[in-house]
Amino acid sequence: MIKKVSQDKLIDSKKLPQHLAIIMDGNGRWAKERGLPRSAGHMEGVKAVKRVISNCISLNIPILTIFAFSTENWKRPKNEVLYLLKLFNKALNKEKENFIKNNIRINFLGRIKDLPNSLIKQMNEIAKITSNNNKLILNIAINYGGRAEIVDAINSIISTVYEKKIKIGDITENTIRDNLYTHGLPDPDLLIRTAGEMRISNFMIWQIAYTEFWVTPVYWPDFDKINLIEAIRDFQKRVRKFGRKV
Repeated sequence: MIKKVSQDKLIDSKKLPQHLAIIMDGNGRWAKERGLPRSAGHMEGVKAVKRVISNCISLNIPILTIFAFSTENWKRPKNEVLYLLKLFNKALNKEKENFIKNNIRINFLGRIKDLPNSLIKQMNEIAKITSNNNKLILNIAINYGGRAEIVDAINSIISTVYEKKIKIGDITENTIRDNLYTHGLPDPDLLIRTAGEMRISNFMIWQIAYTEFWVTPVYWPDFDKINLIEAIRDFQKRVRKFGRKV
């Protein structure tokens, strides 16, 4: 067991992931095992998000991306989808002042235009008022799918070709990168997935080509700083080759 009083000292502050991505999984199972409705798991999941944001700030991890709602989540029961969107809207409104106070810049990744208008308005406002913050960049992937992101990037590139801004032969990996939702940001160094599932679930397909994975059986509502430190310590033991011989 890692002692809380010394856990920060167990990692090398010079080898921290500069971009941490998290697939937050297990809210429903957490609730089911306790005989609670799924909504209770989602509420506890919001608390875990607040913890990981605070922990990233205290550890000086500059970029955090969380997978909040996927393009596939619309297939869930209508009542659950409506609840998730209302919970998201409520959480944003509640945390708005904290984002400003803690110097957190908020970006939203995904097909934002397909979300409810009231939520879009809230998201646009928060993105605008935090745009100059620089302590932590928090990317919230909502109505997000990795395949959808690539399709949107291709359509954007096609438009620039039609407008004769670039030629087809000039398209490179950088062209695609510059048209992704994450344009201007480095790719994740470390991807954490909770609840033990060994898949990426259509998350950041392009960006995680050389990302280190760490999977924990811990359900998202229970994920805490000890788990985060464990993931970072494991990350720091790895040799990242990026295809090169080391």
